[in-house]
Amino acid sequence: MKTATIPSLRVDPELRAAAESVLKEGETLSAFVENSLRSQIYYRKTQAEFIARGLKAREEAKRTGVYYGAEEVLAELKGMLDAKLAEKSAK
Repeated sequence: MKTATIPSLRVDPELRAAAESVLKEGETLSAFVENSLRSQIYYRKTQAEFIARGLKAREEAKRTGVYYGAEEVLAELKGMLDAKLAEKSAK
């Protein structure tokens, strides 16, 4: 399988120095840039999916007329968290 390259990236010396200052032992600047690129791709895809789910939920609420208040949602989330914590502490 062939590999592809990402175009060269010109940055000011301060940004390069900042990036180099946070490298882990044995990590290269190239590996850091690749990992950052992968993270940003994942973040943007996840964000787009989240927004799509929110828009779909909004349309469903408009269609059905069923809406939930923040207090109801937070109470349900708290219940879910409490159940998981109880399950975890029982182990």
